Amino acid sequence: MVEVRYFAAIADAVGKDSERIDLPAGATVADLRTSLAAAYGPDLDKMLGVCAYLIGDELTRDPSSALSPRVDVLPPFAGG
Repeated sequence: MVEVRYFAAIADAVGKDSERIDLPAGATVADLRTSLAAAYGPDLDKMLGVCAYLIGDELTRDPSSALSPRVDVLPPFAGG
């Protein structure tokens, strides 16, 4: 089970700030994206493709990165 926290546009797209998703041990960012696209549609997968994923203390965009028990999905942020 992975706790997924959503921020900004991704939270708006899924209609919630977080949820728990049942994924197998050793699941990756790619597995998470596949699960979310199945639940929310292919348009969400396009958005997820430009997101960064905070896994533990590491920010990554690598689809082969293994998930931790909590993952933050961070869309690109504008500002400065």
